[in-house]
Amino acid sequence: MSPEKTYKKERKLVARFMRRLYNNGLTTTSGGNISLRISDDVILITPSATDKGTMKWKEIGIMTIQGKNLTPELKPSIESRMHLSIYRKKKNVLAIVHAHPVFASSFTATKCEIDTTLTAEAAAILGAPLMVPYALMGTVDLARVVSESIMKSEILLLENHGVLTTGTTLLQAFDRIEVLENAAKMTLIVEITKKKSPLTRTRVMEIEKLFR
Repeated sequence: MSPEKTYKKERKLVARFMRRLYNNGLTTTSGGNISLRISDDVILITPSATDKGTMKWKEIGIMTIQGKNLTPELKPSIESRMHLSIYRKKKNVLAIVHAHPVFASSFTATKCEIDTTLTAEAAAILGAPLMVPYALMGTVDLARVVSESIMKSEILLLENHGVLTTGTTLLQAFDRIEVLENAAKMTLIVEITKKKSPLTRTRVMEIEKLFR
């Protein structure tokens, strides 16, 4: 059976999450990319220059972990190097979501921290996101710096670029990017109101002990 038929179910899942990412306003028509590890040797990844809001399963590419395109009729995402470098570096990562949500991405331009201690949910799901130094999108340099940083946090803020989350499932990676965007909005709100009341360190430690 051809690879296209073998991975139909998984490709449908990737396409559905990309449409969800777009429909939730977490990325633009041309921005963002999602991938899913199928085995030690194969990943699925969204293509380049394709409408993210209407993505179909047949548009999801198949690649080997070494970078060979098994669906040559499809052009892999410009960030395929970045995804592959993460999978090669961190074996327990099974899904990656990269996007440009407005609020969270604004923090990558200001280098200010997103406060994940404003709610128990954010503290439990996100921990402390890590800022990654700037590197040109789609380059070997970006792939290198991101794969090095992913060993320190599952949630990365890419300077003047966007955000990236990983997970053991697509749902987990998507949840992290959605909660991150909400945490960014809340950080701005509390700064505007000047009525910040975050979790105490003791409460954060309790959450970390239970969930992380």
